[in-house]
Amino acid sequence: MTGEVAPKRVELAQELVPQATSIGLLINPKNPLAEMVKRDWLAAALKLGIRLNVLYVSNDAELEEAFTTFRQSGAGALVIGTDAFFNNRLEQLAALAIRNSVPAVYEYHQFVAAGGLASYGGSIIDSYRLAGGYVGRVLKGEKPADLPVQQASKIELLINLKTAKALGITVLQSIQNRADEIIE
Repeated sequence: MTGEVAPKRVELAQELVPQATSIGLLINPKNPLAEMVKRDWLAAALKLGIRLNVLYVSNDAELEEAFTTFRQSGAGALVIGTDAFFNNRLEQLAALAIRNSVPAVYEYHQFVAAGGLASYGGSIIDSYRLAGGYVGRVLKGEKPADLPVQQASKIELLINLKTAKALGITVLQSIQNRADEIIE
């Protein structure tokens, strides 16, 4: 669901920072889907009348540089693309965002639990549950090629009000009302 949900993160970033006319996007250029993801994000930003600054990051040195570049660009918020590189650095990303006063929107709730501002995306727990079901069926003798294709369908919105306060952001009640979970 990443492709379908990703543009909604651009909308969420704009709702959280309504004065933002430009939003940054971190993507890993080594990801084979990077150009497709970039295209989807650019289309979503264009629809909202927002300029999107794409920042390519594939190692730790570039990650630090990206936050410096982001601050210099004058963008109002940052969205983090979907990639294992970012998922393995959730505490680092959340800390960089807070240290650099960057309102950032992520895909998974783990980022918000680590101190990130907000996340909007598929439930990773739901995905793991489905994967476990597949493993169970294969271990019982079913052929993987015979199993139906499934994907998690639960979408979660999480907001970290403690981080919002640290960033000087007031999260509208309408956003809080839509949230599946709020960290205070």
